[in-house]
Amino acid sequence: NAIRLPTPPQMNNHGNYIVSLGNVCRWLGEQAEAMGVEIFPGFAASEVLFHEDGSVKGVATGDMGIGKDGEKKAHYEPGIELHARQTLFAEGCRGHLSKQLMEQFGLREGVDPQTYGIGIKELWEIDPAKHKEGTVVHTTGWPMDRKTYGGSFLYHLENNQVSVGYVVGLDYENPYLSPFEEFQRFKTHTVIAEYFKGGKRISYGARAINEGGLQSIPKLSFPGGALIGCSAGFVNVPKIKGSHTAMKSGMTAAEAVFEWLGQETPEGTEVTAYPERLKQSWVWDELYKVRNIRPSFHKGFFAGFIYSAIDTILLRGRAPWTFRNHDDHSALKPKSQCKPIDYPKPDGEISFDRNSSVFLASTSHEEDQPIHLTLKDAGVPIKINLETYDAPEQRYCPAGVYEIIEGDDGPELQINAQNCVHCKTCDIKDPTQNIVWVTPEGASGPNYPNM
Repeated sequence: NAIRLPTPPQMNNHGNYIVSLGNVCRWLGEQAEAMGVEIFPGFAASEVLFHEDGSVKGVATGDMGIGKDGEKKAHYEPGIELHARQTLFAEGCRGHLSKQLMEQFGLREGVDPQTYGIGIKELWEIDPAKHKEGTVVHTTGWPMDRKTYGGSFLYHLENNQVSVGYVVGLDYENPYLSPFEEFQRFKTHTVIAEYFKGGKRISYGARAINEGGLQSIPKLSFPGGALIGCSAGFVNVPKIKGSHTAMKSGMTAAEAVFEWLGQETPEGTEVTAYPERLKQSWVWDELYKVRNIRPSFHKGFFAGFIYSAIDTILLRGRAPWTFRNHDDHSALKPKSQCKPIDYPKPDGEISFDRNSSVFLASTSHEEDQPIHLTLKDAGVPIKINLETYDAPEQRYCPAGVYEIIEGDDGPELQINAQNCVHCKTCDIKDPTQNIVWVTPEGASGPNYPNM
């Protein structure tokens, strides 16, 4: 069954535009280059550079042409250093370098842990008779259980295309849960499946999303640089949107840095005007009003649903309290406390398997390069993850990167790094925090046309 509910004010999309964010970014890149901005696609920032006094000096790009064995190949090219008086880090959610900076400068001291969701998305071309450009559909509830946070979006774009996706909160408890399988099962609901009958799936992708809200935003500035966009975490979770707040943070940082440059301030100092101005902007007010909605679901679906209505309608986001967040990886329970989930097999028409999905992500990695999904301790995946949690990395990864195989000496973890769509879920949800996502060779990863 499906029950139609009144649209929450945060989800009112009248007057908004439905766009491909990838296409918007490409268009913005063209505008920036026309103004003289230099953009270096295909080069990945792999290292933060520091001055002797500890302030940020810039970044270094990764070496190209390193083999899987760590040796230089014939076409080896060393990375280059890029120095700047101020370096703004806009890596997106769970940025590799941003994590290092938070630890280096203690940027998370006094704030809650960041929490996340995994968003899985497909682009479809559907029957023109079922398409209505501008239509927006959101759902919550099924197929999630009452303890697990999740919801969907369905956007009718132009040219008979529909973007459909499902977000699962990564604070889920059951190690047998698979966000990918939950998304595929979601599409089989009679109300949703009707849109896609006779249609064709065009593209697939996945990405982690910040869900911590205001109380999880770290200190934004540090000597020689700052965090902007989803590197810091400005997503408005009830809206399921963060592009507007991310762009505003970048604009605010740019204005503050521009003024700082004109003051001939010594290199390596901190642009404190950026966080001060952002806290005075509409971004902070918007996030303050919704700060309690996502964490209210820690008590379950119905508790969160009821509290969210009270907070939105009666309290108007001005409650004199703030709910706290916890690390997502700590929420996972041992397999002995949970029941396995029996997911239906894909039908190849509405629901699909991982391999065919990854193919549509057009992900590409040079085979002969060091694996960018590293393990702090190679023994942990079997000794702890498999024994205690039944290898949850096989299920939380939406691209089939992690696989338990039978080796000569027993079970082994096989990492199919070439499948990786760079969603960062493994870096977040691994219960032992043993998996570390690092930057692969430049130009590696998924290619998302119209996504």
